[in-house]
Amino acid sequence: MQLWVGLGNPGAKYVGNRHNVGFMALDRIAEDQGAPWRSKFQGEVAEVRFGSEKVWLLKPGTFMNLSGQSVGEAMRFHKLEPGDVTVFHDELDLAPGKLRLKQGGGHAGHNGLRSIHQHIGPEYARVRLGIGHPGHKDRVAGYVLSDFAKAEGQMLDDLLRGILDGAPKLAAGDGPGFSNAVALRVNPPRSSGGVDASTAPKAKPDAPATGDEPTASKLSPLQRLAARFK
Repeated sequence: MQLWVGLGNPGAKYVGNRHNVGFMALDRIAEDQGAPWRSKFQGEVAEVRFGSEKVWLLKPGTFMNLSGQSVGEAMRFHKLEPGDVTVFHDELDLAPGKLRLKQGGGHAGHNGLRSIHQHIGPEYARVRLGIGHPGHKDRVAGYVLSDFAKAEGQMLDDLLRGILDGAPKLAAGDGPGFSNAVALRVNPPRSSGGVDASTAPKAKPDAPATGDEPTASKLSPLQRLAARFK
């Protein structure tokens, strides 16, 4: 069994925030599987399956900087190890729409990860969801607590669809397969000419020979020789 944690802040005012993209990822998975959310572990949980693999989805109901309380409680109840946990969170150091997997390591100042470190240690997996950087550290707090711009809507939808596409791979422990599924959705392949091959115009077939132009099979050897020197 696995525990997938989405990070965000509870409450309607935060729903569209960049900081809540972890919540958005888990909401998309639960919606796709028709899995209802219910209150537990100081948050909301939903149970989904990918083949024979059971995965508990958890959205901590505490604010971001207390996320570890909810995660630790869920882990203890299900007798899980840190290696069974995957955390979906926003990442300033990745461009919007980019995704990277990471196993263990530091929290890089992310308040949600910092709290999880305090409760379960650093040896859990992370799905880092790029939101870009505002350009200066003094603008970070306001930036992460603001909504995605309208112009980013398609990018965000592609990213969430890609996560949904790749979720079975992630559950199976196939990290590269998961990352590839997301990349194919966010940056679909194009033909070498930059045009979708399915919409490229097809070449017209050669026009059939007319009766005024005798075919090579009807020419005598002398006529074929003469034709070479026309």
